[in-house]
Amino acid sequence: MNLFFEESGDFKAGTVLTQQGEAFQVETLSGKRSKVRARDVLLQFETPTPSELISKAALVSSQMDVSFLWEVAGDQEFSFTDLGVEYFGHAPSPEEAAGLLLTLASAPIYFHKKGKGRYKAAPAEILQAALAGVEKKKQQAILQAKQVEELKAGMLPTTMVPLVYQLLFKPDKNTIEYKALEAACQELQTSPARLMLSVGAISSPRELHMNRFLSANFPRGIKFPDVEIPAAPQLSRADVEAFSIDDVTTTEIDDAFSVCIVGEGQIRIGIHIAAPGMAISPGDVIDKLARERMSTVYMPGDKITMLPDELVSEYTLAEGDVRPALSLYTTVNTSDWSVIATETVAEAIPVKSNLRHNDLDEIVTEENLLAGSGDYPHKQEIELLWQWAQTLERARMQKRESFGLRPEQNNRVDFNFYVEDETVTITRRKRGAPLDKIVAELMIYANSSWGRLLHEHGVPGIYRTQGTGNGWAARMQVRMLTHAAPHQGLGVDQYAWSTSPLRRYTDLVNQWQILACIKHGVTAPLVAPFKSRDADLFAIVSAFDSAYAAYADFQNIMENYWCLRWLGQQSLRKVQAVQLRDDVVRLIDIPLSVPMTGAKYARGTQVTIELISWDEVDLSLQARLLEVSEAVATAEDTDAFEEEDISDEADLLQEPSLSGDVEETPLPALVDPTTQSDSAASPS
Repeated sequence: MNLFFEESGDFKAGTVLTQQGEAFQVETLSGKRSKVRARDVLLQFETPTPSELISKAALVSSQMDVSFLWEVAGDQEFSFTDLGVEYFGHAPSPEEAAGLLLTLASAPIYFHKKGKGRYKAAPAEILQAALAGVEKKKQQAILQAKQVEELKAGMLPTTMVPLVYQLLFKPDKNTIEYKALEAACQELQTSPARLMLSVGAISSPRELHMNRFLSANFPRGIKFPDVEIPAAPQLSRADVEAFSIDDVTTTEIDDAFSVCIVGEGQIRIGIHIAAPGMAISPGDVIDKLARERMSTVYMPGDKITMLPDELVSEYTLAEGDVRPALSLYTTVNTSDWSVIATETVAEAIPVKSNLRHNDLDEIVTEENLLAGSGDYPHKQEIELLWQWAQTLERARMQKRESFGLRPEQNNRVDFNFYVEDETVTITRRKRGAPLDKIVAELMIYANSSWGRLLHEHGVPGIYRTQGTGNGWAARMQVRMLTHAAPHQGLGVDQYAWSTSPLRRYTDLVNQWQILACIKHGVTAPLVAPFKSRDADLFAIVSAFDSAYAAYADFQNIMENYWCLRWLGQQSLRKVQAVQLRDDVVRLIDIPLSVPMTGAKYARGTQVTIELISWDEVDLSLQARLLEVSEAVATAEDTDAFEEEDISDEADLLQEPSLSGDVEETPLPALVDPTTQSDSAASPS
């Protein structure tokens, strides 16, 4: 005897070997022996053989008209054998019954299964809806196949044009376009990003990196809505001639300086910070826009500002204008450069000059300052500021060493990126140059002084601290707190970011708090925008940390990208590099670190490597070691990415995208900015 039965949703046929009650031992066509329960048996037959039954049943099923079968079935539930009598006009043979069952099971749109061998015809309205769905899927499959062929032919399907970045970064995997893109990538053995580049949907890898970042961090775009720019407040005009020191491309000029002789052996040094906090109020429209962004985003050749350009233009310390400023005045005794008195005031500052590093770095050198030689604007003021900056630095280093840290490294190298018409120029600039040091030391002094002011008034602020944890790693980690605590790496007792309110939200918050202190004095804790243990202040710290990490990561990506572009522009194949650590070398001419398997030489060993290939999409580079030189790299090359250099203001002079202060990061890996030291923090 033979059986036709259902097992795990499949129909099978086999020969009965034995029967015990309600169970059969059956040998199937594959030779496998299975135990089949009587309730799973659909047909018992002597002829034909199981194999013949399966083949003949398939033939019968292929010849059946499902639509006609649905009409024959009627509205009531039925057994397949009963329907067989109606359909064939006689009791069906085993192969006919099996063929009918195969047809019923393969047409779930027409027939709904109700049990073993039992079905019910689908209602007409449900059937029509289901058939429409099937037809729709059929048309979608045709459209998808067409899109796949277009992509393979190097053309972008019309329907994909507005969906390019959505498909790459936030795809709906149920759409035809995504399925077509995925299928084309599988057939071409490529990635979605590379395929989009090849069909012209994306103009360049730079556009790809940029839009990946924007999709994650600026999903609504980077354009500001139309807002009314607050008028500058009426303030008393300071009797100073202020000047700033920045890179040639800097537009958000936050800080400027002034020097006045006030008596025999005494000078009054002014540190003037742009004061958008006098016009922006916590909770207003512009504040909400700034809080969404938390910081200006920098990249070589471009930036996304934290504040609208119109507001920046009104409050940046531009040459020839009088601008609102928060000023820290310090009276200094020039005999020993000790501080006699300090004062913080809100006032209008006349800005006489915007000095630029590109014009002065080669003139304002230590040698020229010592000899009093050279001719440049504000020469006397710069010479006095240089002497005070050295005093401030020595005091910080003594404090730093008292915390158990070694002296700060001053031989690091910065790299400036300048991009014009997709051509990048990368230049080196050694840290610790006089103008660097003047700005860095005065910004550290201002941030520390204003942090102390907040603390003394009992007003919370946003502080950066270091060295308060347990263990070396914890001590080196820079954290943000809402109360004063030492920053051991900088050698100061407290450090509150306050000198970049045009481009960092933390500085804008601290500026509001400082303004409350100078206006209300001892009652400031009651009227300051943020009170002690303010949950909103904690939320700002958390949001800033997250945004700042993402922006630093993106800046690093774009600097790596432009380094690879530079290699292509220079058509270089053999380059000089220096050993940083095992399996990592860094090119001397640009801030690009490369994994180099087998390179395990002493730190500072100079090597020659051959660049085999690089990829601007995944930011990878392949190279091989050609020669190991007996020469040792200079200290500035070896320490250009010194991991333990933790100066928070080392790159104060320029916007980060231009200073190129990149962590030691071999391609294609990227630094986690949440754990980096303050050496990679943005300027002032």
